[in-house]
Amino acid sequence: MTEPTDLARILTRLCPMSLIVDDSGHILDAGPTLQKLCPESPLAGQRMLDLFCVLRPRSAVSMDDLMAFPAAQLRLQLRMPPATTLKGVLVPLPDGGAVINLSFGISVLDAVRDFSLTSTDFAPTDLAIELLYLVEAKSAAMEASRKLNLRLQGAKIAAEEQAFTDTLTGLKNRRAMNHVLTRLEEAGAAFSLMHLDLDYFKAVNDSLGHAAGDHVLQQAARIMVEETRQGDTVARIGGDEFVVVFDNLSDRARLEAIARRLIARLEQPIPFEGHACRVSASIGIAISSEVRGLIDDGLRQRRVGRMAGAGRADRDGDHGARPCTDGEAGSCMLHLADLALYKAKRSGRACHRFFTEDFVVPGGMGPFDSPDLLVPGDPRQARGSPVALASTVAPLGRSLKA
Repeated sequence: MTEPTDLARILTRLCPMSLIVDDSGHILDAGPTLQKLCPESPLAGQRMLDLFCVLRPRSAVSMDDLMAFPAAQLRLQLRMPPATTLKGVLVPLPDGGAVINLSFGISVLDAVRDFSLTSTDFAPTDLAIELLYLVEAKSAAMEASRKLNLRLQGAKIAAEEQAFTDTLTGLKNRRAMNHVLTRLEEAGAAFSLMHLDLDYFKAVNDSLGHAAGDHVLQQAARIMVEETRQGDTVARIGGDEFVVVFDNLSDRARLEAIARRLIARLEQPIPFEGHACRVSASIGIAISSEVRGLIDDGLRQRRVGRMAGAGRADRDGDHGARPCTDGEAGSCMLHLADLALYKAKRSGRACHRFFTEDFVVPGGMGPFDSPDLLVPGDPRQARGSPVALASTVAPLGRSLKA
């Protein structure tokens, strides 16, 4: 027959979470891992039911009740924090008392964290060891995946930023501006659009070279950023053409003050390698709340034109016509600001003009009757006739550049 001390020594190695109790429920010996759960005092000598609350069987309230359920599944809970739940089985001993072997079950990960357990605290054959290794491997894989995702996300952000950035000035480019305009249109927000063209920039390029021209563009970009709000969008959409989109700003007085400041600062000489580069700026401004009706009319004309074109295509067997999209409203705004810029150029440069609905381009055409805006193949080419608005606009003020 195995002596209690020999049994305790065997269980310490094979079942480090076991208890040997006598008939009264007092602990005779406790496995080293269980002792880690109650480091303040030795478990030996204490009543098991003073340390553990019996959750199952529910009817068991004493040691005699537990002894009445040999080999039954037990569920115990530590009475002291963190109130760890344990599962186990009770096996009576021939000479009285019992061995209770416990395990953490699915709470093993919490126990490892709460009690700083290691692989040496479990039996060599305990599947918890494999589970811990799997968890450790999973954690390492998750960490590697997280770092890879961070690098990929950073590369994606950098690529997107590069795709939306003008490399010379660091401003947004036309593609970024189109995204901003689309977002504002979808939100139905009030906004204003300022189209700025540098006057006399070609003379700087011709006399001092492209390096001087690039320097002027960079300084002009810096001035525009400094004179606008952080939430505004400043974009370079062409050689010396810039667009500023003012979100939630439609006050003419404030826009006029910004335009005056921009022109005043841009007219100051820009030093470059001992030379003074002198430019100015012409500015055209369109306010969404003032031209919304005009834009809707222009888009309606284009839809009617496309419907007529689609009918002709059906008759001719050509099904290439595409529907009008809401994003074209941004092109309308840019076109109207461009017309105002054209007016500023015609007024002598170095000034700003707001678009008004009564503006007529040379030749007596209305704001949407420019030849640049005719739909290819549309027979309605007669001057003054209503035509559809194209999705891209060629600036009318280019013929006045100097």
